[in-house]
Amino acid sequence: MSDLEDLYREIILDHYRSPRNSGTLEPPARKAEGFNPLCGDEIIVYLLVGDDGVIDDIKIGGQGCSISQSSASMMSSAVKGKTVEQARALMGSFKAMMSIETDGNALAEPTPGEIRSLGDLAALRGVVKFPTRIKCATLSWNTLEQALDDLGS
Repeated sequence: MSDLEDLYREIILDHYRSPRNSGTLEPPARKAEGFNPLCGDEIIVYLLVGDDGVIDDIKIGGQGCSISQSSASMMSSAVKGKTVEQARALMGSFKAMMSIETDGNALAEPTPGEIRSLGDLAALRGVVKFPTRIKCATLSWNTLEQALDDLGS
């Protein structure tokens, strides 16, 4: 195993053992719940967005495997303080990193700039080697997307 894989494993375990932004927020915060029926992972995202469109606070809750819970922790840290547009762009980059190309089952390679912009989230890149775990890694992002979409309603 490479040193980089060891580092990525440690980042994932650190976020799993000590999740960032764990807890709840009271209304007017938005609440969105995500559930993966294949494995039972659950993610709850509480989102507070200011009038200026900045994510002022985000809290996460739920239960599940180390991949889903660490991804939620990393996601919450990555989007807190960003604008809704920046969070959506980051979501797009993360989901692109987690996708698999259809031709020849090759992994879709993000650009070096995209990887750098993902920070700790790049540690989850190895999950694409296990297609059934991709849903675990993207569950929090899909739940965040739901919360962001609910802002307009």
